[in-house]
Amino acid sequence: MEDLTEFITRGINCKERLIAVNEQVNLQVITFKPVNDTINPAIIFVSGWISRISGWKDVLIEMSRDFPVYYIETREKNSSVIYGEVSFRVEDFARDIAAVVDALNLSDGKFILCGSSLGATSIVESCRFLKRKPLCLVLIGVNAVFYAPIIWKIMIYLFPPRFYLIMKPVIKWYLRNFRLDVHNDWTQYVKYCGNLDAANPWSLKKAALEFIRYEIWSKLPDIQIPTLLVSASKDELHDHENIQKISSMLPNSKTIDMEINSNSHSPVVVGEIRKYIGELMNYLDACIEVSYRECS
Repeated sequence: MEDLTEFITRGINCKERLIAVNEQVNLQVITFKPVNDTINPAIIFVSGWISRISGWKDVLIEMSRDFPVYYIETREKNSSVIYGEVSFRVEDFARDIAAVVDALNLSDGKFILCGSSLGATSIVESCRFLKRKPLCLVLIGVNAVFYAPIIWKIMIYLFPPRFYLIMKPVIKWYLRNFRLDVHNDWTQYVKYCGNLDAANPWSLKKAALEFIRYEIWSKLPDIQIPTLLVSASKDELHDHENIQKISSMLPNSKTIDMEINSNSHSPVVVGEIRKYIGELMNYLDACIEVSYRECS
């Protein structure tokens, strides 16, 4: 169970529940409702691989001032209830998102899919399974591919999950020295260490073996949904050049650069999302007005 005390003390109504996405998997979904009623679209928020809600606390509190928020804990997290053997492909995460959207019974154009890292990648993948169309997508640090040096691929294959406690310090050392800019963004390193400490090693290995074979490029041409891409050009774990390439392949997208990972996990990013939604709603209203005039 997540500690929601700070959300509650901020006057936000919180509710936790399990949603069955299929016969074998139940996902934890946490609802944050603004104290005052709002006509704003709901935000379905999908965080990254093994990430914890504490890393998004400030963002969720800021979002919940104006939007109903449904925070999905993906299937690899300890809060999930799983029966038997299941797979951890990106497609499985995507189908889970579509199933949650169905369970929430949200109307076309009345919700936003927002995710980070693997959550953002899964959202892109989920578009082909959705029965209802979101108003827009917000993709924070979306992964096009999941980079791993050959030595790490070998280690993932060979090391059993029970050796995770031995490997964890090595993974942290590798992130600190080769993959993260700890001088400009120490907070990102601390957050990732916490995520690794809380991870389920059995789910971690199964998912890693699936992710290293994944690429997003073939999924992009069919997506016509308006999309805000949030990048952090100094974050080496979420390739800025790949995000720019994704933007070039999505016909209805806009990209903003938050420079470092910590900025994209701060209330500042919510301000950018509000601004984008406002621009999008104004554009849609203008299109409706033009259509009305043409029909009159």
